Amino acid sequence: MASRRPVIGITCSEEEASWGAWQRPAALLPASYVRAVESAGGLPVLLPPQPLSAEEAAELLARLDGLIVSGGNDVAPSYYGEEPHRETVVASGARDDLELAAVSAALESELPLLAICRGLQVLNVARGGSLIQHLPDVVGHGEHSPIRDGYGAHEVAISAGSKLASLLSWERGPVPTHHHQGIARVGEGLRPSAHASDGLVEALEDDSLPFLVGVQWHPEVGEDPALFVGLVEAARQRASKRGA
Repeated sequence: MASRRPVIGITCSEEEASWGAWQRPAALLPASYVRAVESAGGLPVLLPPQPLSAEEAAELLARLDGLIVSGGNDVAPSYYGEEPHRETVVASGARDDLELAAVSAALESELPLLAICRGLQVLNVARGGSLIQHLPDVVGHGEHSPIRDGYGAHEVAISAGSKLASLLSWERGPVPTHHHQGIARVGEGLRPSAHASDGLVEALEDDSLPFLVGVQWHPEVGEDPALFVGLVEAARQRASKRGA
């Protein structure tokens, strides 16, 4: 049993979607996340938006070996005590409820966690941090989201000695990017481990946990699978230790 593929939960969004003759609300996730987990040796399972109590979130995550909090629309600013900016587009459905509960449960149980783009922001808010609601107002440019319906690229620098540095084979380079919000006040216990050239925090981690890494970019559409490989390996080790 210890050699089985570790089960990796991936959060997704709820959106109005159409396929064939159908148009319905649907639980959606870009297939690139699923393929990245599969390629890294994990067994992906989608987690749709839903309201969960702390107890229900803990029960759900007890069935997983690892968790990915994926990209998407914005976290509701009420969770960090602010009014919405005119450019803020809050995620639909109960996505905030699910992800904040899931992140809190993952941190409590030390479940391996990879947070991507919006996921990084959810992680930061879950730890009491806050967000910049529209980056061009603060950094003065649109480099972090230069393409409306696709991914741009900008350079990030990885902090030496960080968990991120141990996972990646490079210290500085371009990453796929699409986000108009970013980290403002860093949440409790989190350490920045990568920055963009304008100083924006591009990654957070927690040294006290076995695997907790969040990145502002989109590794699922990049060419380096190292973050998914690292997550799946951490999940495999955890499953092995608990006799799964």
